[in-house]
Amino acid sequence: MKIYKLPKNKFPSALMEIPQPPETLWAIGELPSEELVHLCVVGSRKFTSYGKEACEKIIAGLKGYPIVIVSGFAMGIDTIAHKKAMQMGLKTLVFPGSGLSDEAMYPKTNVRLMREVIESDGCLLSEFEPDFKATQWSFPMRNRLMAGISKAVLVIEGEERSGTLITARLTTEYNRDLLVVPGSIFSPNSKGTNKLLKQGATPVTCAEDVLEALGFVQKKDEEKQAQLFLDLSPEEKKVMDMLREPMPRDDLIRSMKMNISISNSLLSAMEIRGLIKEEMGEIRLNS
Repeated sequence: MKIYKLPKNKFPSALMEIPQPPETLWAIGELPSEELVHLCVVGSRKFTSYGKEACEKIIAGLKGYPIVIVSGFAMGIDTIAHKKAMQMGLKTLVFPGSGLSDEAMYPKTNVRLMREVIESDGCLLSEFEPDFKATQWSFPMRNRLMAGISKAVLVIEGEERSGTLITARLTTEYNRDLLVVPGSIFSPNSKGTNKLLKQGATPVTCAEDVLEALGFVQKKDEEKQAQLFLDLSPEEKKVMDMLREPMPRDDLIRSMKMNISISNSLLSAMEIRGLIKEEMGEIRLNS
């Protein structure tokens, strides 16, 4: 993986608009087109299962749109966002809090993820020299680049005092949209995010909310259904065909003519993806 210095005339124009634009940018991979909409996703390192599920579900709903997922390389929500984006075929742009060499990369566990990002046509950017090792001040510094390059910043979870809130503050200072996933009033991980909502951030509870904030015209329900059907496995298509009318689970499993445990696993996966739902003892399409 070759590290190269980005020519000044190739710097993303959005980064040249912020109060402290970068003087130097080092890169690995190909910089995403500026015609794509950049969405920064940030959140807690000590994420909860709720935060992980919310992050993955929202990013999964962005599949097929010209969106770049921007984040740092911190353990937690940042890493979850990058992995899910790659699974969904979305471009990823990474701003680590260190230089880009394998030796300097922080955290070390993400060296492998760095290679996956590049193999998925993603890009890593840093204003630090390639061998620069992360410090306490380098993370807030890179946060301004993450907020600056993005049209909007989506905050998944954040404690009352956290680096996530630094990115949120910079977002409003740079006149970008601040989107926040509401959290439990009982969770310390949601104290920061719920505070942002009190201060006027836009609440989002699904991918459609994010797409609306980014200015995308939503696909009609019929188009969504058609696209969804194209993405199904042969087994899932078979189940969808069977469920033109709701069926009790046992009847459906018998009709599937598959191993019972495999059938149950398939139905559970389809329910998680929002394709089907079980109500009143029957399984039906989630239209």
